[in-house]
Amino acid sequence: MLIQKLRLQRGWSQEQLAELSGLSVRTIQRLERGQSASAESLKAVASVFEIDFSQLKDPVMDTPNPASAPSGAAPRDLPADEALALAHVRRVKRFYLHAVQFVGIVAALALINVVTWPGYPWVLWVVFGWGLGLIFEALKVFGSLPFLNGDWERRQVEKYLGREL
Repeated sequence: MLIQKLRLQRGWSQEQLAELSGLSVRTIQRLERGQSASAESLKAVASVFEIDFSQLKDPVMDTPNPASAPSGAAPRDLPADEALALAHVRRVKRFYLHAVQFVGIVAALALINVVTWPGYPWVLWVVFGWGLGLIFEALKVFGSLPFLNGDWERRQVEKYLGREL
């Protein structure tokens, strides 16, 4: 999370950070998710940000999913509201990427449909099925489904525990 915060403060994309550090984009994504990293990877990123290597080697980075940690266990250099905001922005970005993929692939399939079998619009089945999934994802990402948001999860955990978190 610290790496993502530092990257966003500088206005860099993951691709730009990967290029500057000599690491792959996939490695940068793993580091930002808090997965374990080699010392060499952390040193490369630390040198790009011009900070000490030890600042990146945080014990919280060993936790694969910070969202599953207890509410009081947020990284010490990333406030909880910032962590939630970053997570939300990642979900929105993922939705937009899925929407672009949907449009591109459906356009290609529509072209194939028109060329190969113009009498039967089979591409509509793809649009309907994938479109429903995309609509469901949009409702979830933008908070329109009350049973799939963080409040619902918190209430269910509290109900299971029999106490407030």
